Amino acid sequence: MNDKKRIAWCITGSGHYLKESIEIILTLKNVDLFLSKAGEEVLKWYDYSLEDFKSKGIKVFKDITSSSAPVSLLYEGVYKLIIVSPTTSNTIAKMSYGLSDSLITNMFAQAGKCKIHSIVFACDTEPTVITQAPKKSVTLYPRDIELENYEKLKKFKNVDVVDDVVSLNKALGEWI
Repeated sequence: MNDKKRIAWCITGSGHYLKESIEIILTLKNVDLFLSKAGEEVLKWYDYSLEDFKSKGIKVFKDITSSSAPVSLLYEGVYKLIIVSPTTSNTIAKMSYGLSDSLITNMFAQAGKCKIHSIVFACDTEPTVITQAPKKSVTLYPRDIELENYEKLKKFKNVDVVDDVVSLNKALGEWI
């Protein structure tokens, strides 16, 4: 694996396993952070500062252009891997149906078109999910459609869809 190539880590608007995702990000070298608008909001809700990432040498890309301009870095061979973690059910739905209307869904779609491997940490994967909201634990009950979209995405080529931190670390370990 080319160690000079970078990892693009994308964060969507979920707090589910956000802390664990951030902990992994901070252990990696050559990682850039891509944030959906909701991802940027969620980081603030959970008291993460973008300046903390930047001070550790992590480039931060926000969803501020209509054309998702940072996607062009995929065409230039900058990245060896795309990780979307944590991933909301909304983003899972968009990705599973081929929609690319945001920075994160564009990164995922274009990674597929460029044959760059993706790892997606899906949040709504079981009939009952206990997650950490900013101030307390919450029990959620994903709908059938969310579970169906998760299963659909698992069938994509060149994509690992994981549902826990152990599986995320295992999938990531094959690329670092």
